[in-house]
Amino acid sequence: MTISGWAKFAVTATVAVLLAAASAFSQTGSTDETKRKVKSKTMPSYPELARRMNVSGKVKVEVVIAPDGRVKTTRVVGGHPLLVQTCQDALKEWKFVPASEETTQIVECEFHN
Repeated sequence: MTISGWAKFAVTATVAVLLAAASAFSQTGSTDETKRKVKSKTMPSYPELARRMNVSGKVKVEVVIAPDGRVKTTRVVGGHPLLVQTCQDALKEWKFVPASEETTQIVECEFHN
């Protein structure tokens, strides 16, 4: 095989591995059918500093939900630092429908000025 042949092979193999990994993730990731439904939620307040600075956007938070429906832990996955804390504080007050086991899902908080 020539160098360009090896390069094509390497690119093709890499794409195949990435597609297989994406397929496996989508099968084990949370879907609309497996997401816990929210029973009650507190909306996050817009931080005054973020409002004055005209900061808007989404905060993504991984939420661990106990079998009884309360939020056990939160972990920020992404978002503007000025918006993160108020989103986490609100999510800690949420209540989900009970389930037989602990679950984890991603929740987004949106902030618009």
